[in-house]
Amino acid sequence: MTTHALHTTGDRIGIMLFIATGLHLLLILGVSFEFEVRDKQASRQQNLEVILVEHPKEPPEPEDPVDFLAQTSQAGGGDRNPVSRPTNQPVMAAEPPAPPPAPQEKATPVLPAPSQQVVTKAESKQKIMTAGERPTREAPVKPSATQLFASRDQEIAHLTAVLQKKTLAYSNLPKRKAISASTKEYKYAAYLDAWRRKVERIGNLNYPDEAKRQKLYGNMILHVAVRSDGSVEQVRVMRSSGHQILDDAAVRIVRLAAPFSPFPQEINQETDILDITRTWQFTRSNRLGTE
Repeated sequence: MTTHALHTTGDRIGIMLFIATGLHLLLILGVSFEFEVRDKQASRQQNLEVILVEHPKEPPEPEDPVDFLAQTSQAGGGDRNPVSRPTNQPVMAAEPPAPPPAPQEKATPVLPAPSQQVVTKAESKQKIMTAGERPTREAPVKPSATQLFASRDQEIAHLTAVLQKKTLAYSNLPKRKAISASTKEYKYAAYLDAWRRKVERIGNLNYPDEAKRQKLYGNMILHVAVRSDGSVEQVRVMRSSGHQILDDAAVRIVRLAAPFSPFPQEINQETDILDITRTWQFTRSNRLGTE
């Protein structure tokens, strides 16, 4: 029984403490403080109005009491003209003179912060990246099927035009045939043999006298280009004999032997120029031979 009474008393005390704590919180949170912000200018303009009234021992009667009524006589009130009537307007205190302006310091020009972007007169197509900015990669534009076919057709047309141009140029070039002592085709071998016999005959008849006197001899390789009509297109020494006299004599002998026989019909149908390469021999016995 006693224990139950103790529990009941403790519960009551707890409830009372909870209620008291709630009331204190309501009071603390419900009370607010507001700070009055006084206007400095208004407080500065509120001045004290003071009216001095002189009370003489025996106030004389006013000379002209019609001016205005007052609490006492106007003796000693002054005799300035015109007579001013006292008012209840506040008397403004004289403001102190403003201090002279401080000498202004020379303003330092403020330079703008350096920009990280370069501005030009003409707009550039390329963007100038600022510090810390990463370049952005534009996604490649995939051509459409129509564009691919058009590009392929243009490329094929271009290649076809180039090929036709090269074919036309090649067809206009003279047809050439290179022959030498190792040529086995009968039609070319027969013509080359006739050409060799004529060159040797003319060469022995016009053997260089200077080579005879100096007893010069040697071998050389000569290239002769003969046209279809038998005329000589060019003569050049491909490998020298070691003696300029013999080299010059070989070229002169070919010029003297020209023109050669025109090409026979079977050669003329397929060849315009024959490139003949032979080895020329100037022997010790002052004879000219070809291989």
